[in-house]
Formats: sequence, structure tokens, C-alpha cells
Amino acid sequence: MKMWTLSCATPVAYPANSVRVSMPSVKAPSSSQISFQHNESPFVPEVVKAVDSLYSEFRAVDNLVACNTSRVLKAFQNVRLGSHHFSGSTGYGHDEAGGREALDQAFAEIVGAESAIVRSQFFSGTHAITCALFAFLRPGDELLAVAGAPYDTLEEVIGKRDSNGLGSLKDFGVEYREVPLAEDGGLDWDCLMHALKPHTKCALIQRSCGYSWRQSLSVNEIGRAIKMIKMQNPNCLVMVDNCYGEFVESIEPPSVGADLIAGSLIKNPGGTIAPCGGYIAGKKKWVEAAAARLSAPGLGIDCGSTPGDVMRAYFQGLFLSPQMVGEAIKGTFLIAEVMASKGYQVQPLPRATRHDTVQAVQLGSRELLLAFCEAVQRSSPVASYTKPVAGSTPGYASEVIFADGTFIDGSTSELSCDGPLREPFAVYCQGGTHWTQWGLVLGEVLKHI
Repeated sequence: MKMWTLSCATPVAYPANSVRVSMPSVKAPSSSQISFQHNESPFVPEVVKAVDSLYSEFRAVDNLVACNTSRVLKAFQNVRLGSHHFSGSTGYGHDEAGGREALDQAFAEIVGAESAIVRSQFFSGTHAITCALFAFLRPGDELLAVAGAPYDTLEEVIGKRDSNGLGSLKDFGVEYREVPLAEDGGLDWDCLMHALKPHTKCALIQRSCGYSWRQSLSVNEIGRAIKMIKMQNPNCLVMVDNCYGEFVESIEPPSVGADLIAGSLIKNPGGTIAPCGGYIAGKKKWVEAAAARLSAPGLGIDCGSTPGDVMRAYFQGLFLSPQMVGEAIKGTFLIAEVMASKGYQVQPLPRATRHDTVQAVQLGSRELLLAFCEAVQRSSPVASYTKPVAGSTPGYASEVIFADGTFIDGSTSELSCDGPLREPFAVYCQGGTHWTQWGLVLGEVLKHI
């Protein structure tokens, strides 16, 4: 058996009376001694060329991963995370061993918030966002979406699309307006400068592009928008839909003034292993108000059971999430590079700075959108033998097709793509536990479009 020689630039100083273990010194194998079973690349030439050109981008992502892993590690150390925190609880959750509190505290520190609630009882990002909006808004108030139309699943929550009297914000007397996007797909800063009214109680900022062909927002842009909003109406509260944005930058929206953020644990912050759940983080007062929407007024955040195996997965997933997000970002670079080389419009553009983990590709026809998603499904580890079929899905206005052969149902952070069957027939790609997954998937995609 061959061994490696370990060398350090600085000699190791051993304390007095320490036990020293000597290891045999051996030479590292030369490159000629390293053999591979297959010399051929597993990737198609288009992917090989793209990977070779993305070295500097991938290196920058690795630096971001290290930065974000450092802040997660620090937060875990500050709450003195131990194995006893993984035990979870049952029933009301009153006999909880401290894991729930430790997770909330660590999450709040990681995202730069006063407080956080991280719970399995949030069954989607839309559910968490809804609890936050109902915490802020009362009859007669106005909700203002400042980044154009919100994601499809929020339309019935708001009342933009009829909820059939099931309790939308509109049903409770909350008014709604939108600030359209600028021609370049970004925020319309001139319009936003004068958009607020005295009864505008909440401004909603969607960080990711959703199903819109637009730029996702950077944290700095969100901070600039918050300053404009607060200058016009200091009492207006700012809610950020943070889905797909966690760990894509080195700070999160609470650090630039967001009153609340919300998202899903089967996206970025679950690290691909959280089995369910969501979170809300921000100002303590409003986190508690949102918790009352999740449960009931008076119950607060000190209730709700989480089984032990789930609690461990939350901590472990949160620790892994910077790395998983980094791989997803690399995947977006690769998708953009390859698909743009084939003449397709992409958003974001190749090698542009990323602000979320979504890569959109404009395919131009229903047939190509279906073919793309079918190729992704065939390349998935789970249910690769199935064929995704477009259809109506609860919460969506249009027919939607999903390709998500994932271990966690609906876990877009693993590797998935989806898109509404409407113009411009764009597919939205997310996730990937390693960029090489997308490298393999793209080979299958290029065979069929």
C-alpha cells in the first residue's frame, strides 16, 4: 500500500511530555503512476470546453463557500451545538432538549437577524411567506410588490387570483399594488422613489426571478430598495422572499434592513438533506407575530415537536448548505455557458455574477421545453424511468412541467428544472449536489433539443 508524504511550511511545535507518533516517509506517486480505468471524458465536448473556460468563476465560488461555511461554523460554536440537540421531541414539544432553540439562534446569527423560527411545520416556502405577510398586514393596509409580479403560488395568497373565498389577503380587506419592472428587467428605481402611500404597510421584495424573465436581485440592491421605502414611509415593513438566495452571497437581507425574510428548507438552507420545513427570520417582534400565524396567538415559538432524526438533518443540512449552494452556482455557470453557445437566450448571462441558484434558458417552444425536462428526468437518480407530464398544479395559474428525480420530494436544491407552459417557454434550472451532475445532464439535453 502506498502512502503520501505530508509536509508543512512551518515545523510542528510539540508541547512538553506530548506523545509523538512517527510515520514512515514515502514519496507521492508521479502522474505517470496514476492510472484511470477510462481515459475518455464522461462529458460531451460542449461541456468539456465550458468547464475549461470557467476556472476563475469556479475558484471564486469556492472562496464564497469557505466564507459562508465559516459563518455557519461560528454560529454552531456560539450555541455550543452538541449531540443532545439532535434528540428532538414529540407531542406539544414541551420536553424539547434545546435543539429547537439552538437551531433558531444559530439560524438567526447566520442570516444577521435578531430572531428566527425554523420549523418542520412550514410545509413550503409559500407557507412561510404567507405567515410573514399575515403577521404584518391588517384590514385596510396595502401590500406593495416592488419587484413586479410575485411568484405564481403567491397570487391566491394575495388575492391577485381568486382564492374562492378561502382567506386571501384580499378577502381580509388588504389592498395590493405592483411596481412594474424596468425595461432592463431590474427594479424601476424612478418609479419606486414615489411608489409608497401612507397606508402602504408592507413592501414585498422577491429576491429570485421566479417565473419572470428578469434579473434576480443582489443583497445590495435589496438594501437600496429598503432605504427608498423607509425614506418615504418609515412605518412600512419590508418582507423579502428569500427563496433560492440563501448563501449565494456573503450576507443576507436582514443585514441591510429587511424586517423579515422567509424561505424553504428543501431549497438552499436545507443542504439537500432536510426532509421538509421552512423558516422566517428578522426582527424579534415580527418573528413572534409570524409564529402566531403558524400556530396560534399566545403559543409563541416555544412549541411544536420535531422528531429527532429531522432535527439532526436540519443542523447537518444547514452546515452543508454553503457547499451545496456553491455547487448549484457552478451548475448555473455551466448551463449558461453551454446553452448560450448553442444560441439560446439565458438569464443570468454567462459568467455574470449570481444572486440566486436559478438559471433560466429561453427555449422558445412547448416541444423544446418538454424535451428539456424529459432529458433532465432521464438523468435523475430517482424515477429516471418516468416521463414528466405538463399539467395543472395547485398554486399555479398555468400548466407547469417539473423534472425532479430527487430523494426529497420537491427538493429543488438537489437537481431539478421546471417551467410554465407559456411564452417565452423558459425552463428554470436549480440545484445540484455537484456541478458534474449538470455536466452529465447537459449531455443528455443536447441530444434532444
